[in-house]
Amino acid sequence: MPRPLGELEDAVMTRVWKWNRPVTVREVLEDLQQERSIAYTTVMTVLDNLHQKGWVRREAEGRAYRYEAVSTRAAYAAALMNDAWSQSDNPAAALVAFFGMMSEEQRHALRDAVRIVQGPETPEAPEPREPEATEPREEENPGSAEGADGR
Repeated sequence: MPRPLGELEDAVMTRVWKWNRPVTVREVLEDLQQERSIAYTTVMTVLDNLHQKGWVRREAEGRAYRYEAVSTRAAYAAALMNDAWSQSDNPAAALVAFFGMMSEEQRHALRDAVRIVQGPETPEAPEPREPEATEPREEENPGSAEGADGR
């Protein structure tokens, strides 16, 4: 199970995931420098660490590398949630507590996700109907005149 990303790893991976294409250390550096003071070698080390941990793959381009995410942010978040949930001694209670923390929007997203996982809805069995109230019929009496001639 993945270890949560550190703050700087997350900042770097956020860009890699957002851009959804191979990126260079320079591109990530320039974007990060809009928020903080950071050195080229620091970003290079972080991307190298992320490569060693299996978060990104890289391809040589001249003397540098281009880095690309191995999986999505959604897959990362799901793995973290699964890891946290599996460590609970009472998974049902953990889910109830987690659902209780959700916003209405998150609960709607959860319902949508459950529908997707369950696949197309199968036609539901028809509801049992109450027997229809009918007028009492006269019992056919084979010995009656009507029953004898078949009318």
